[in-house]
Amino acid sequence: MSELNKDVVDLVWGRPSSGGVSASIFRRWTQGFVFCENEQTALEQFEGGPCAVIAPVQAFLLKNILFNRESPNWRQMTEEEQKTALCSTLSEILESACSSPSTGFCLVTWAKGQSPHTSSTHTNTQTQSQSQTQEMPAPESSQPPQEQQPTALGAEDLSFERFHSVLHKRTVMSASSLREEVLSLYHTWRGCCGVLLFLYSVILTKGIENIRNEIQDTMEPLIDPVHGHGSQSLVNLLVTGHAVSNVWDGDRECSGMKLHGIHKQASVGFLTLMESLRYCKVGAFLKSPKFPIWILGSETHLSVFFTKEMSLVGPESPSEQARRVFQSYDPEDNGFIPESLLEDVMKALDLVSEPEYVSLVKSKLDPESLGIILLGPFLLEFFPDQDSGIPDSFPIYHYNGLKQSNHNERVEYVEGTALVLGFEDPMVRTDDTPVKRCLQTKWPYIELLWTTDRSPSLN
Repeated sequence: MSELNKDVVDLVWGRPSSGGVSASIFRRWTQGFVFCENEQTALEQFEGGPCAVIAPVQAFLLKNILFNRESPNWRQMTEEEQKTALCSTLSEILESACSSPSTGFCLVTWAKGQSPHTSSTHTNTQTQSQSQTQEMPAPESSQPPQEQQPTALGAEDLSFERFHSVLHKRTVMSASSLREEVLSLYHTWRGCCGVLLFLYSVILTKGIENIRNEIQDTMEPLIDPVHGHGSQSLVNLLVTGHAVSNVWDGDRECSGMKLHGIHKQASVGFLTLMESLRYCKVGAFLKSPKFPIWILGSETHLSVFFTKEMSLVGPESPSEQARRVFQSYDPEDNGFIPESLLEDVMKALDLVSEPEYVSLVKSKLDPESLGIILLGPFLLEFFPDQDSGIPDSFPIYHYNGLKQSNHNERVEYVEGTALVLGFEDPMVRTDDTPVKRCLQTKWPYIELLWTTDRSPSLN
């Protein structure tokens, strides 16, 4: 991989100063995909940083477990089922990232005889380290005796430079071969640096040049060299197969420059607290995914919100379409538009838009002649039923892979019930938490009732 090393390092880590990438940040990224002992379908994150890879993998993992697997209890899996589910998920993400099947899929693994022997950098228990030592694939018997002892690269002494010196790239040319190879590398994915090896596999499968063409600012690395968190481009690459930097729908022109967004409905969604703070606007392709699973973004971390209620991701109702179209004319998300835009909104929704009728509607929706049209009265006027087919309440779950962010430092799904009310309904006020503010960017009148004493953490 030596000829690709510099390009990969520059893309992922940027062009670090003479001191190189921070040893502490690199160490935080050297974990593998490890299932929790007490929550068998959840992946555990040991330190801040790799959630940019772990959370999207967890979201797709939940999609496959909840909707593609027949089991009476989706929270229980045998080790063999964990292996199948994880490898199927990693293969799916790699297939999504592949720009051209004719060029094949790339898998980045350890060079022969160079496998580190620990499961991750988080070796707080001797048993975990011992079990992974036994699980590492044995060297091929055809090797000479002196080559059958793999170099013991313990995670604690695996430097950034050493890691990149012992990588090997292999290419497979079909999706079926990809799935077989990914499955055969299960212990690699869950072992030391498994998260990085998978990330590098996605990057080389997508193609470095293809990623550079999609990223808005090619000087911005996929992993922040100061704080160690992943960029939006990295999250989008794993979720959609495209490393675009923005979360809105389609492309936009800004000062003569084309800014790339999301171009089709994603399988799993993305919502962010940054939208509630007016820093960005997530488009419908991420807000309304194919499955009711959303990655939630805070200022520093990614977690996952999900439910089994498929009606949440059904086709848009007329009122939902009206809300989306109205809001497209309200880019500042003020909840109103200038009355001069009412005719355009009505035309976009195929409503009667003759000037006399529009004038009549204006006088009805703006009786005080303030010059604005509010979203709520507009929806009540044209879509009074507000029946979106969404149930009034449904069970919900929240996943946060960081131990320290969970009650008693045990990674567990937090269960609850969501109430989705109409804007004219009396409010059932629950706590104003970051999770709720994040979800309100999709369901403005959602209320959350958790079964635990404290609300789950976004951070």
